Amino acid sequence: MLFQRRKKTKDLSDSEIIRLAKEDGFYFGELYERYFEGIFRFIYYRLGKLEEEANDLTQQTFIKAMNFLEKYEDRGLPFKSWLLRIAQNEVNQFFRAAKKQYQVDVSENKVQAMIEEILPNHELKEGQLQLLLEILNHMDQEHLDLIELRFFQELSFKEIAEIYQITEANAKMRIYRILEKLNNKWKDSYENI
Repeated sequence: MLFQRRKKTKDLSDSEIIRLAKEDGFYFGELYERYFEGIFRFIYYRLGKLEEEANDLTQQTFIKAMNFLEKYEDRGLPFKSWLLRIAQNEVNQFFRAAKKQYQVDVSENKVQAMIEEILPNHELKEGQLQLLLEILNHMDQEHLDLIELRFFQELSFKEIAEIYQITEANAKMRIYRILEKLNNKWKDSYENI
């Protein structure tokens, strides 16, 4: 047969498209279309809004995903989680190679959501945002990464667990322990003002 008719993919699930893409690389394009914007945004904010670098790392993420698609196994987590793990690794390699620190774009409403987890029913008052940022700046990089993923990237515990290849319960436990430490530092610092 000279020409092969390809299936329409609009209404297919990710797992159906992945199965097709493993047989015919053409179908990987549908996965790319579905997830490019979300993966780009994730990388873009992780890099502190460096657009050109984010484009490069997003492309690298999808190239790696395409190259390793045969090894992908559906473990009940969204395909996007697998892509986010690859993207996280690409970002980490970028920073190791550049030996750079990055800044997180912090909006007040996202900080308020984090404070709600630490101190329920607490309104952020003037000057307190700067104090919180100072505390965050002195935290371990891994702790900052987890805080950023949960509160600023707004990923679910399930997505974070997939990125770190841990259980969802472990992801929750890590984040709540970090929040507890943050709460203690917050109280100590706030009392000294």
